Amino acid sequence: QPLPELTSLPSPPNDGITSLQYLPSSSSSSSSSSLLASTSWDGALRIHDTIAKSHMVTQTMDSGPLLSMAVVGSPSTNGSGGESNVVYTGGIDGSIKRFDIAASTVSLIGRHSPDVDKNDLLAGKKKVAVSCLSSIDSNMIASAGWDKKFYVWDVRCCQSSNAAAKNKGAVVMIDLPGKAFSMDASLDGTKVVVATSGRRNCFFDIRQPQQLVKENDNDGEESCTAKLLLERESSLKYQT
Repeated sequence: QPLPELTSLPSPPNDGITSLQYLPSSSSSSSSSSLLASTSWDGALRIHDTIAKSHMVTQTMDSGPLLSMAVVGSPSTNGSGGESNVVYTGGIDGSIKRFDIAASTVSLIGRHSPDVDKNDLLAGKKKVAVSCLSSIDSNMIASAGWDKKFYVWDVRCCQSSNAAAKNKGAVVMIDLPGKAFSMDASLDGTKVVVATSGRRNCFFDIRQPQQLVKENDNDGEESCTAKLLLERESSLKYQT
């Protein structure tokens, strides 16, 4: 059988590609999609149609270089009825942003280590880059970064720019033993594994949102908790 022919897509990134992921199929009769999203060190999110071999969208996220990306899972994957037209990106400035493809709008979800001074970021004294993103379900995403932090975000709490600026969507924050290099979530959204510097692997149990009661009033709010199940040394000699 002959090898498949290599085909270049038009309007590629101007710098190194940091992540690639196909968008979930919007058709119930099709299990695959031809729409490929990519992020790059040039700070832009791009979407290509790999069947039509065409460029569809280039969106600058104003986060500096983009190091990570997550798309919401399709209903056939986790039964959540996810939004196939939404992409999340993680920037070197510590920001997590949401891009609505249909509306062509960008909104802030939150920031890693939001109290870090911007001058320290520009000078390179502090590193808060969001190096890893994973979709848990249609309302929850997980992130990990160079600031040695692991977060779970409820995107429904970030409907306003003021709420996002105050990190209202951060329902979980856990310290990691080192910089996050890689992360993945189970299909059912209950487990997340993070690989960090120092050859450490951290396994988290993510419990889905439950109805809790606020201490100060009678209004219920949905919350999420995470528990470190296991931390162990990787068998890899170099974990990057």
